[in-house]
Amino acid sequence: MRVPGTGRVHYAWIVLGTATLILLASSGVRSSFGIFIKPMEAEFGWDRVALSVVASLSLFLYGAIGPIVGRMADRWGPRGVLIGAVALLGAGAIGSSAIANLWQLYLTAGIITALGAGGAAMSVAASLATRWFDTRRGLVLGIAGGGMAAGQLLVIPLMMTLTLVWGWRTSFVVLGIGFLLLILPLTFLFIRNDPQDMGLLPYGAVAGTAPVTAAQRAAGRTGIAQAARHPAFWLLAGSFFVCGYTTSGLVLTHLIPYASEHGFHATQAAAALGLMGALNIVGTVGSGWICDRVGPKIPLAGYYLLRGLSLIFLPFIGTVPGLFAFAAIYGLNYISTVPATTAMTARIFGRYSVGELSGWIFFSHQIGAAIGSVVGGILYTRFGNYTLAFHSAAALAFAATAMVLAIREQGPAEEPMPVGLPAPAGQ
Repeated sequence: MRVPGTGRVHYAWIVLGTATLILLASSGVRSSFGIFIKPMEAEFGWDRVALSVVASLSLFLYGAIGPIVGRMADRWGPRGVLIGAVALLGAGAIGSSAIANLWQLYLTAGIITALGAGGAAMSVAASLATRWFDTRRGLVLGIAGGGMAAGQLLVIPLMMTLTLVWGWRTSFVVLGIGFLLLILPLTFLFIRNDPQDMGLLPYGAVAGTAPVTAAQRAAGRTGIAQAARHPAFWLLAGSFFVCGYTTSGLVLTHLIPYASEHGFHATQAAAALGLMGALNIVGTVGSGWICDRVGPKIPLAGYYLLRGLSLIFLPFIGTVPGLFAFAAIYGLNYISTVPATTAMTARIFGRYSVGELSGWIFFSHQIGAAIGSVVGGILYTRFGNYTLAFHSAAALAFAATAMVLAIREQGPAEEPMPVGLPAPAGQ
């Protein structure tokens, strides 16, 4: 991890650590909305569908902003994007603490917080990682994804405890203050766009390598119009749609209400999500390590297969050990799809396109999440349980397994020629 010939830790790892902390806090806010559903129902009398639509709007905008911020990060650097995102997250959380009407919840939690979370997501982190790391990118993306998982592990139990002891408004205030007084200053201090800004080469770059210029980045960038002509892009987007539907949309929004209505205490359901977050870290970092060694395709297909099997058994769980077993198994493949999907995107379309194209692929993830959130609420209201919602999600997960296996990668090269450009002679 050190700069060759010196005793200093390469600054790339400091950038990665700060970005991981930002992702941790951002994902914690994004993941915690399910905690507030029943308290808001009790205080305001809003029904489950109305609150599910708030979650759906948030998930949709969270993904919709991805292509925009990814393109901004690719072209002008991730630092400014992350600073603005953290500021929006703090403002949205504090605003949510003062709501009195449903439209205000749509504005704060549904729009402002969602835009902030979208700017502090993996599409921007991937752009940052590819600038600072020439090697170990799979592991680096796994660590960043582990930060997203740690958000569930740390933030959700904290928010649940604060909500039970001091109320949901206090929980939002604590979140907002944390972003504005802790995360925002760290972002200003430690995030830098490029190694060249500090007179460094990317981690793992060979000494004497010329810095990559803006013109070279532009020449190596694959735009969405080019990528959309290739089946691999749509298969990646389609499988990630299913990822969003089955995780953020369905399980994250509805697991706590589902568990509470099946005899589990709210703290047990929150603990299950915390366990899921802990195994997310293991699964995501492990996924990055595996992708560096065997490639991302087969592991990614396996994650979706395991997810589908888990969802089949969820409606039949009636004990605390069973709930925790589900959380552990589901946690291992919950976010492990992120480094694998991002690594495949970089491998097929080139690393200087990963911010923008990951943003578009992540947008499909959030469309799936938005639909999954609403469909879960509608099916619950219609049938009085979540059985059909979970089983239909399992079928989608099996379909995603087939999509991934159908992807044709562009050979073993780490950085293939951009789509639409001819390869040099001899390649």
